[in-house]
Amino acid sequence: MSLAITFIFCIIIARLLYVQLCMGEELKLKAIDQWNREIPVIAARGGITDRNGVVLVGNRSTYSIFLRPNAVVNAEYTATVLSGIFGTDHQTIVDKIKGGKVSEITVARQADKACVEKLVSYDLPGVYYSRDNTRTYTYGDALCQVLGFTSSDGYGVTGVEKYYNNILTGTNGEITYTTDIVGIETEDPEIVYREASAGDNIKLTVDIDIQLSVEEAVRAVYTEKQAKAVSCVVLNPQNFDILAMVNYPSYDLNDIPRDDSETLNAQTRNKIVSDIYEPGSTFKVITAAANIEEHLRGNPKAFSNSYIFNSSRTRTVDGTKIKCWSTHENGKHTNQTLATALNNSCNPCFTDIALSLGSETFYKYLQSFGFGNVTGLDFSGEALGMLVPQTAVRDCDLARIGFGQTVAVTGVQLACAIAAAVNGGNYYVPHLLKSVVSADGKTVEENIPVLKNKVISEEASHILAEMLEGVVTSGSGTHAYIEGYKVGGKTGTAQKYEDGHVAQGKYVSSFTGFFPSDDPRYLALVIIDEPQGTYYGSTVAAPVARQIFEDIIKLKNIQPFT
Repeated sequence: MSLAITFIFCIIIARLLYVQLCMGEELKLKAIDQWNREIPVIAARGGITDRNGVVLVGNRSTYSIFLRPNAVVNAEYTATVLSGIFGTDHQTIVDKIKGGKVSEITVARQADKACVEKLVSYDLPGVYYSRDNTRTYTYGDALCQVLGFTSSDGYGVTGVEKYYNNILTGTNGEITYTTDIVGIETEDPEIVYREASAGDNIKLTVDIDIQLSVEEAVRAVYTEKQAKAVSCVVLNPQNFDILAMVNYPSYDLNDIPRDDSETLNAQTRNKIVSDIYEPGSTFKVITAAANIEEHLRGNPKAFSNSYIFNSSRTRTVDGTKIKCWSTHENGKHTNQTLATALNNSCNPCFTDIALSLGSETFYKYLQSFGFGNVTGLDFSGEALGMLVPQTAVRDCDLARIGFGQTVAVTGVQLACAIAAAVNGGNYYVPHLLKSVVSADGKTVEENIPVLKNKVISEEASHILAEMLEGVVTSGSGTHAYIEGYKVGGKTGTAQKYEDGHVAQGKYVSSFTGFFPSDDPRYLALVIIDEPQGTYYGSTVAAPVARQIFEDIIKLKNIQPFT
């Protein structure tokens, strides 16, 4: 019997030691929690500015209202006051107060100061409030798919708000005070305040003046051509700073359609980053770049600009006939050099180039220019594009890739590739972040451009840029010409496919342009999805690029060359 008592006593002692030594800290915290209540102090979310410090996204002070059922004195009266101020359901609040199942109820979020001042006047036991932050977007729908938005609790859901959420999000603080066992504040409570730390601000590469100009130009062509959608990206070819990025139709960031998921998903999608399309003739810039570089390297299969392409309007590859879109001059399909083939956007000439280079050489350039892969843009949801694997590509596929068919790209992917082709051959990682700035105004991080690849030589790039200037001065891109300024570019018109077949009457019209052509500082890619009426990129998209460039010239006071 004594052994049994001793054994039980040892178990009790062991349990006591375990509770004191192993569980002591946890139980202490639970006890403190029972006798203390916390009110959160929400940290200010970091702001977002453009490259010049213009505020794009900020915060306005709002409040969250909480209710602790155990501390409520009169449930009916409390519910009546809260429902009257915040529009909440009276009976729901009563049921939650009397239910006894939860220790705290959130009554309202993002309440304004006037409502809180009214609440304070009632001095309701068990009702508390804390300050939080509601995002405000200075320009409404401008840059909406890029900036993105936050959830009701202040975390990034889409766009830059999501991608840089960890930088923008601060550290919350709290106010702790003593209560009795049922949660009612004591007569002389001990109050402890832990300060919140604001999130860092971020400065984007975007220039809001250029952005607003592009928004206006895109909106105008969308309306005029009754298009399904219009997108545009403007970047600096010298470092791949994204200066503007527009997708239309858009939505107002201050009035987000959260209750309509279909509309929300459609309008918040950054199509120029996340959607792919068949580029058509704008892709000929890449084919020409590969050909020029190979010619300079002494590849006998590459064509020099003195080479005269076969004057036939068609080519037949693997039984597939490839036809030029036009007879070009006086109803006759004439002999052409590489420069005039770019001017005339002649498909058969670029078929010849692709086939002459062969899949191994041509694919080396395609991969170097980033096709079939992401650019590395600091933005979630970037698409890979679509490129037939080299091991599976047939001659008829290769021929079509040469003039922008049988390949699919994102807008940002194509813009970066063409920028690298004309800037001296330097492919940088495109970026939206310029710098990170602390709440007290100190620069925490500066985003330095990263050279990803050398795609072609400076000499080849210079030759190509000069040819593309010719496209604008005397070829298919004349609607982008600006007197006194060196503008280069390339038009594109591509048929759309649905269910594996050509969709009759549906086109994607595009133009990519850059200036000054001999030292590019601005490059714009305009994509118009399903324009009605005239659909050629030369007459629909090129004028949009010209308008954008003319606006930039005025905004930046760029003088004409002499």
